[in-house]
Amino acid sequence: MSKTPSTMLELGTTAPAFELFNPTSGDHDSIADINSKGVVVAFICNHCPYVVLIMEKFSEIATAYQAKGIEFIAINSNDVANYPDDSPEKMVEFAKQYNLTFPYLFDEDQSIAKAYQAACTPDLFLFDADKKLTYRGQFDAARPKADTEINGADLTAAMDALLSNQAAPEPQLASLGCNIKWKEGNEPSYFG
Repeated sequence: MSKTPSTMLELGTTAPAFELFNPTSGDHDSIADINSKGVVVAFICNHCPYVVLIMEKFSEIATAYQAKGIEFIAINSNDVANYPDDSPEKMVEFAKQYNLTFPYLFDEDQSIAKAYQAACTPDLFLFDADKKLTYRGQFDAARPKADTEINGADLTAAMDALLSNQAAPEPQLASLGCNIKWKEGNEPSYFG
């Protein structure tokens, strides 16, 4: 596991379009189909300890904020040939384990992770009704092996601000997690 911070995509960026396979439903889901007050795009995976640490609370918060008009989409972009624990079949199990009420999609060619300049799991992006980026960064300050409450404070503050037509709180702190498992030769250029 390599501790990797998020790249902090520029605020105001329009959400890159995607249509990705949903292993749970067998269909494809698109961000273009979402018409809501906001949408959280979360790059996660099944095995990362940073993701596993927050998933119970993340799922709970997602359900609560979906009722308020914010949609959620999770995306797994990891190389499943070298990390079979992140396979689509295991994604279905993961979605059931955490009672996900939102799509958990597979970015097989990793192009969507690159479009979002995603770097780690979890890497979180909050877009407004016009799909403009208002928040990117950490879920909260909790980390594996740290005695910090898992409460989703950073993301919920940003969503509350969005729902109140306010700017997201500053500073926005980078998420920290396992690096996305890039396919050999497919590492993105934004890591310099």
